[in-house]
Parts: sequence; C-alpha cells; structure tokens
Amino acid sequence: MRTITTTEDLAAFCEAAKTQPYVTIDTEFLRERTYWSKLCLIQMALPGKDGDAVLVDPIEGDKMSMEPLYDLFRHRATVKVFHAARQDLEIFFVEGNVFPEPLFDTQVAAMVCGFGEQVGYETLVKKIARENLDKTSRFTDWSRRPLTTAQAEYALADVTHLREIYEWLSAQLAKNGRTKWVDEELGILTDPATYTVHPEEAWLRVKTRTTSGRFLAIVKALARFREDYAQKHNVPRSRVMKDDALLELASTRPTTTEELGRSRLLLREGRKPEIADGILAAVKEGLEMKPEDMPKPDLSRDQLQVNPALADLLRVLLKAKSEQLGVAAKLIANASDLDAIAAGERQVEALSGWRAEAFGDDAMRLCRGEIALSAKGTEVRVVRL
Repeated sequence: MRTITTTEDLAAFCEAAKTQPYVTIDTEFLRERTYWSKLCLIQMALPGKDGDAVLVDPIEGDKMSMEPLYDLFRHRATVKVFHAARQDLEIFFVEGNVFPEPLFDTQVAAMVCGFGEQVGYETLVKKIARENLDKTSRFTDWSRRPLTTAQAEYALADVTHLREIYEWLSAQLAKNGRTKWVDEELGILTDPATYTVHPEEAWLRVKTRTTSGRFLAIVKALARFREDYAQKHNVPRSRVMKDDALLELASTRPTTTEELGRSRLLLREGRKPEIADGILAAVKEGLEMKPEDMPKPDLSRDQLQVNPALADLLRVLLKAKSEQLGVAAKLIANASDLDAIAAGERQVEALSGWRAEAFGDDAMRLCRGEIALSAKGTEVRVVRL
C-alpha cells in the first residue's frame, strides 16, 4: 500500500484520477475533543479491481498542500464517490471552501435502491461486493503515528470495495430511472448552508417546551455565547456547557459568580473565569432584552388542526408506496410531514421534487378524494375513484 505525504505525489495521483470516470474517497478524523473535525487521513482509489489505491497522510505530510485534491474536486469530468459523505464534506468545506463535484453518495443511493434507512457501508460490502469487513480498527485514534498495518488495511477497504458498490448502485439508478432522485438529495449535501452554523441561530437547536419570551431570550443569549466560544476556541459545545446546564441557567438566571457557583449541572470547565464571565454577560443580555426583540417559538405545528383519520390513511399510503418502490419510507416523508399534509399544509418537502413523484402526488389525490386504498392479502393498493 502507498502513503502520500508530499504535494508532488498528491498532485500526480490527482492528475491520474482526472483521467478516470470516478474516484472513491473516504476520510478518518477525530472530533471528540474539538469543535471542528481534525482530518487525520484521506483514502482514495481509482476504478478497477487492481486500480491504484492510496492513503494521503496530512499528519506525516504536515507541509503538504491539499490544493491538488481540491482541484480534483472541481474537475467535473470525474465523479467523486463517498459513503455517508456529510462529515467528510464538512471537513473539506471548512478547510478548503470547496465541495466535490459531481458527487455520489452510496448511502443516499442505497436508500433509493431498497436497502433501508441509513444503510451502513459494511452492509453494502456484504450484500453487493460479497465480502466481509474487519472493523476492529474502526474506533482507533487516527491521529497517532505510525499507523498500524491493520489501520491502513481497514482504511483502504473503505474505498476499494466502494468501487464495486458505486458501479452497482449507479447501474440500478439508471435502470429504474431514479438518478435524478439521488441528485436532488445530494444538492443538500453540497449546499454551504448545511454546514454553516450561525451563533445567532444556535438557540433553535436547544429543545425546550417553555414558550416564555424572557426565558427564550436568555436561552438565545447563552446559546450564542456557547457557539461563539466553541468555534473560536475549537472545543466541543458540551465542554462549554451542555444543554441541560444551559436550560438550568436560563431558569435560575445567575447574576453573580457566587450564584453561578450554585449551578448543579454546570461542569468544571464552564466555571473557568473566561466562560463564567461570558455566561453572566449572556444572562444579563437576556434579562435586559426588550420584549419586541425576544425570540418567539414556532407554534405553527402545535396549532395545526390535524385530521387524524386522514393522517392514518397517509401513513398507510406511504408504507405501501415505500414497499412498492423499494425506497426507505423516512427518506420520502416523516411523521410531521404527514400530519402537516393532513392539516392542509402544502409547503411540505414530501410534496415536491422526486418525493412528489414517489408519494406526494398520490397523497394529494387521497386528500382530494380522487383515490382510495384497498387491501388484497398483504398488499395495499391504490384505487382510482
């Protein structure tokens, strides 16, 4: 196996990849102790059972430029193939402000081709490549050097079997006419908004049932401080404060270091002067926020007048269409989508794009009374009225 640690060798491999229809790519990284993922290894393989497969080591090659790789990402004649690409793409977007184009994600494609929800790479290797993976190196520390032979072999297996999986899935998509379905989903993965976290909006991810404007104002200020601090110091949000501690502070509203010290849930890290001062300033900001500036909870879903019988029929229709098409049901629509449709909402993701073709159009016909559902044995059928 070959390990690349210089810009020149990386450029040579990427130039070779540009002459190929596709290249398979994976990464190994660490994120337990940082806000941003630490890239530890990149694996790439060219087509063919004996196609060149390499490890790119940015730790051993700490002087190596990634620009040849980013240039390959911008080369549209070569498809860049990943499995479950989201975290890999975030790394490249944050470090290089670039997305691989065109992109193919075998996990997304597998969900469209009948392999169920969030199908794992190991499952696809077993079912498509008819091979078994040795996963013993999966949770090792990828930042330590030198890499063991077992680690290197494990890493390469993540891209060598991926070649056969990609070719099989892309052929299936072409056969059943669903290539555009996958392309729509991949558009989300290559949207910068998917990976951009604005501290001002961080409070929206904190789950709370309280609708008090003052409480939410403090939550917003605390969440913004936490996100800002975590990004600037490259530490996990939980190292600053966990959600339960944030909600406790929004409730107790400490204004002094002594009051903050009484918190039951704030970890030792969060009691350091720099963080403690930021927490107290955020609480003060929330307490002083004008009523018109206070965040307002989104109550639109809570106020939906859901027709429960129609919602149940939509669930049956979704299950029937999912089984008929061999597409994971949750990829098409989730429970809140169905409730929204049953309440008369029409700006729902399940009613647009490829989902409309797969389910949404029939869902609307069901709502208008143009079709009915019938059963024959274990099969549910759509009957036009």
